[in-house]
Amino acid sequence: MSVELRPYDATTDADALYGLKTAFERGLGENTGGDDKAAAYDGKLTADYREKWLAWVDRCVADEPRCVTVAVDGTDGDDGEAAVSVAGSGPDLVGYVFCLPEQLAFIWDAAVINELYLAPEYRGTGVADELMNAVVDLAADQDLPLDRIVLDVDPKNERARAFYDRHGFEPWGEMVARQVGDASAD
Repeated sequence: MSVELRPYDATTDADALYGLKTAFERGLGENTGGDDKAAAYDGKLTADYREKWLAWVDRCVADEPRCVTVAVDGTDGDDGEAAVSVAGSGPDLVGYVFCLPEQLAFIWDAAVINELYLAPEYRGTGVADELMNAVVDLAADQDLPLDRIVLDVDPKNERARAFYDRHGFEPWGEMVARQVGDASAD
């Protein structure tokens, strides 16, 4: 297995990146929230969402080219099952990390990891560690209100929690949420 990290390139990577994003979103509902959570995450993955999400990625990358780093499987003769490409139209992406650009650091007063995803077949190979190192390097270059990297992780996702714990992440506050337009909360 030969995996390289590089910045996202919208001209070659958009379809494959969105394929990974889809797997990331569907994975959020698996094993941590039951059928309702899985259905909610799966239900948002429309063509309109795809277009808006990729446009947002492009705006973030225009501001900071390193904010989306992709992991590309460069193995010759790989059958491509774990990688995501569309009919050979682009590289075989196997993972990505998306850190919000510096201009958005004031959202949480810190560098924000929006998403980190690695195809299951590549987990435990060190590629996720390389993606984390890339995002830590990017955050170190940002001018942050607080010298922290933050992210939201489901406490029921034990594998992800163990990964972040291993990389020195600790609980910092607690996130709460409510539905928009929920009359019972008014």
